[in-house]
Parts: sequence; C-alpha cells; structure tokens
Amino acid sequence: MRKIPLISLLFLFISFSLGVKTVYAREVLSHTPPFSPDAISVAIDYQPLTRALKPWKICAVYPHLKDSYWLSINYGMVQQAKQLGIELNVFEAGGYPQLQKQQSQLTACKKWQADAIILGTVDRDAYNGILSGLTGDIPVFAMTNDLDFTDPNIRKTIKARVGVDWYYMGKQAGDFLAKRHPKGSGKVKVAWLPGPKRRGGTKPVSDGFNDAVFGSDIEVVTTLWADNSKELQRDLIQQLFDNHADIDYIVGGAVAAEVAISELRTNNKTDKIKIVSTYLSHGVYRGLLREKILFSPTDKMAQQAKLSVDQAVRYLEGKPSNIDLAPKIEALTPNHLPEDTITNSLSPAEFRPVFHVSDHQIKR
Repeated sequence: MRKIPLISLLFLFISFSLGVKTVYAREVLSHTPPFSPDAISVAIDYQPLTRALKPWKICAVYPHLKDSYWLSINYGMVQQAKQLGIELNVFEAGGYPQLQKQQSQLTACKKWQADAIILGTVDRDAYNGILSGLTGDIPVFAMTNDLDFTDPNIRKTIKARVGVDWYYMGKQAGDFLAKRHPKGSGKVKVAWLPGPKRRGGTKPVSDGFNDAVFGSDIEVVTTLWADNSKELQRDLIQQLFDNHADIDYIVGGAVAAEVAISELRTNNKTDKIKIVSTYLSHGVYRGLLREKILFSPTDKMAQQAKLSVDQAVRYLEGKPSNIDLAPKIEALTPNHLPEDTITNSLSPAEFRPVFHVSDHQIKR
C-alpha cells in the first residue's frame, strides 16, 4: 500500500476542518437562562448535525403557508430533514385564527406516533395549561412564534426553542425611520400595518416599533390590522388611501409591503409614499433590489428551521444542545443584501411547499 506523506495528511486534515467550518458552522445567539425574559444572549458558532442515528419521525405544525416567510421555514426544515435522513411530516393550520385546526393537527402528530413535534404556534397563550394534553409524552420544540413560558404546562412540555424576539424586529424598523427623521427635522406621517391583531408576533413587533420611534418626528396616524393574506392587506391599503391621503410611509409586515408596491404604482403614489417592512419575504427582497422598499430586517427563517430540526434530533439522541437559540437579526437595505444572509433567510424561487420527507427524499 502506498504511504501518504505526513504533510499531505496534515494538509487534508486542515482543509477538511476549515471546509466543515465554512460550510456548516453558523454564528447564532444562545440565551441563558433559557426561556427567560432576562436571558443573556451569547454569540456561539453552532455546528449542526450532518446525519441522524436513525430515521426519527418528526412532526411539524405551522400557522400557515400563505406567505414566503413560512414557505422559507418549510424549505429550511425540509433541507435539514433530507440531510439527516429523518422522516418529516408537515401540517399547516391555514391562518392565525385557526386554533382549533392546529390543535387537531397536534393530535394527528400524536396519532402518527411522532418522536418529536416542532410547533409554530398560531397564538402565544392558546396552549397554556393544555399543551401536554394534546401531545402526550412526545417532546415538543417551539419554533419562531413565542409561547408563554410562565405557564407551568408549557415549561414542562417544551424541550427547546428557536426564534428571535420580534420586539427587536419592530425596533429595527423603527430605528431606521427614527434616524431618518429625528426630532426637529419635520413631522412625517406613518401608516402602521403590522398584520393580524393579537396573533403571531404582532404585539411585540408593535411594541418595538413604537418604542423606537418615540421622541422622533415619526407620527403614526393610523394602525390597521388584518391576517397575512394579500387580499386582506390590499383592502387595508385601499382603505388607507381613502382615509389618509397625506401619509409619507407605509410600514408593516411583508405581505403589506409587497401589496403596497403594486397599489402605490396603480394609484400613482410611488413618488409620494415610501415602504418599510418589518420582516423579509421574496417579494420584499425583490422590492429591496428594485429600491421600492427602503428597509427590512431578517430573522433568517430558513436557518431557524434547520436549527429547530437539529435541536429535536439532538434531544432524541441524547446529544448536547443549546436549548434556546436565535439567529442574529440583520438589517437589509437596497445597498446591503449579503448573499449568505439571503440564503439563510429565503427559499429558492422554484421551491414549493413540501409536506413529507422520508429516506433523504421529498415525498409528493
């Protein structure tokens, strides 16, 4: 057998080590103590698993797949499931008002005999006192949307969490505007369209936005709520034009921002009203590229989904894991759109919803 020189082996080892870190390691935030509002965030290099020890059955439940935010979560989760070789079963409730449907989906996960459940809740407080009754002894992992961790049943049932505090998503959007229009620079009027009232992340995103613009020359003249569907958000914007002809900004969720682009063009208001989004989507990304949208933060939803699958598998295999994780929120503008950030955020343009993965393959 031909011997490989020691220096060549050393080179291969170094190259492999550097390659693995470049390809797989991601800088994320770990919160200590976990699930605490007073947690300290520490940046860590997180090394996801590359394979699972067995084809674990993981059930994932989403609020909806109406916009590309949750589509990108679906993409990240599917990619990680294929990589690890686990079986993934996905349910979507059809919207934030569909609590009963989501509860029945959790029961379906239990009936499927899932090894773990990943829950993107439709409502922060809806599972207080009842989550374990729906999921039994199956370990549950919170993803993206927050739950009430002061509730004893939630604390007992949830084993780990991935997700950012949406207060800071709203705050970043507010900070952007407050810097453009500091106190004394001249009042500007903002229409605030955060999404569904009291659902998803709208309360913390609203709190963060309002805190950020306080003391600036930003005046929020109206707040309009609706679920994240293009039809409902279009109705709000048309209502806005009827009642507030003199606004300077439309600020809101990604669906509102996407719809605003076309509605401003249709109503010849493109030069009068500017758009800021509180989170990223494919349409918002295109709007940033075309300079139709001025700003959007991203919480890197594809990365969130991969981390959540990784957490579940680590728990099932008894491997060490950080149990309260979040990607770093990144501010995006037309002049700052890093490729790796977009890759960690959005699904490819051709990706379509996937509801089942098995044996490293998508099952249609």
